[in-house]
Amino acid sequence: MASVPFHYVDLRAFAYATEDVDRVETALRTVLPEEFPVERTRSEGYHGDRILVLETRVENADDVRHVLDRLAGMDAVDRVLDELDERVTENTELFLRLDKQAAYRGQIELGEGLTLRGKVEAYPADRDRAIENARELLTRLADAG
Repeated sequence: MASVPFHYVDLRAFAYATEDVDRVETALRTVLPEEFPVERTRSEGYHGDRILVLETRVENADDVRHVLDRLAGMDAVDRVLDELDERVTENTELFLRLDKQAAYRGQIELGEGLTLRGKVEAYPADRDRAIENARELLTRLADAG
């Protein structure tokens, strides 16, 4: 993949009190390059239970390429293509939710638990151009996968 049509990619996961934080981080790292830094921020649930927010921003082109290469293995690329109108915001951001349990097992699937937000390059910066660029990328991913 020569060009990288994202300015950055943000990844986030919540580790609830009933979950093993290291396993949640392992799930998040399934799409990240090796040894990539992940920040942990402590928060509290409604009843005072511990919630750790694990998050990172991938900005380097090679690292973004790595994340996109991991997404290429996702079976649901065609589904995401069909849903681009709902997944790209006016701020040219593409949102995906990935299955935390599947990611822990090393698989990339749509689901719940991991949030991916990619800032799509679009010049001029408008939603239609972002959707077009995201469609082009996802079509390449589908062809590669």
